Amino acid sequence: MSRIKETSLPGVGVQYEFTTSKGRRMGVVHHHSGRREMFLCSPDDPDSAALTVGLDDEDAFALGEALDVLQIVESVSPAKYEVEGLVFEWIPITEESPASGKTIGDMRLRTLTGSSVVAVLRQGGSTPAPGPEFGLIAGDTLVVAGTPDGIDAVIDLVDGR
Repeated sequence: MSRIKETSLPGVGVQYEFTTSKGRRMGVVHHHSGRREMFLCSPDDPDSAALTVGLDDEDAFALGEALDVLQIVESVSPAKYEVEGLVFEWIPITEESPASGKTIGDMRLRTLTGSSVVAVLRQGGSTPAPGPEFGLIAGDTLVVAGTPDGIDAVIDLVDGR
């Protein structure tokens, strides 16, 4: 039987993962905001997600039912990185994202959501405290600080909802 490994991701949430019987890493990242992402890593590169799927509460419940889970119990509540209502979230920029090819200022993220981009993670490094002129590209990950509602609003803008 596979053992589930729980890893705290500071500023993000908690990652639950296991290795399948075929040797592939699979798991879920449960973000502080409540958002969940299921991932499956490539067999060629176990540290790179070949597939990620966002799950809301209904999706997670339906998946549990489909897998014939009789009882879902949260045995450990993930620690919140929250100070006076401030939450940190990592938000990926995809090829389909309306944010790809625009600047932070073009997206008006702070103005529209009240949340701040505190860093942008890009392959090969990170940019702390990027200004409004910072250009976003697919593959970037925004590290955003804000209220839970503000974070949800940034996710909606980045995802084009």
